[in-house]
Amino acid sequence: MKTISAKPGEVARTWYVVDAEGETLGRLATRIATVLRGKHKPQFTPHVDVGDFVIVLNASKVNLTGRKLEQKQYYRFTGYLGHLKAHSAGQVRAQDPERMLLQAVRGMLPKNRLSRQIVKKLKVYPGAEHPHAAQQPVAFPDFV
Repeated sequence: MKTISAKPGEVARTWYVVDAEGETLGRLATRIATVLRGKHKPQFTPHVDVGDFVIVLNASKVNLTGRKLEQKQYYRFTGYLGHLKAHSAGQVRAQDPERMLLQAVRGMLPKNRLSRQIVKKLKVYPGAEHPHAAQQPVAFPDFV
């Protein structure tokens, strides 16, 4: 039996749209990372980007379990000594709601050059509108 390896030029990409309202952050991020990476496809190849595009709407309405809004910290380093900034999840949600979901998905991808290419296929919006209607996105799959 031959092992079939996907070629970068032969990959068919689909656009998916998902509504994050009422979804738990970590559970949604794992499903998104699976689709971005292409692990839901039978021609998955670890060293080739075979994943699909994902549009996330209502990122500002994603749920966090427990007391994570007050206790979970997001860190940002400016590059200067003593300038490590820490913000709670509630503050991050109020200022930059896309950052929470983007950082959760990025942490679930492999740490290499391929992941930097994969994360560019994730489009996150805080509201219900998106400018990707021309790509004709379909509903997010339930099998993931």
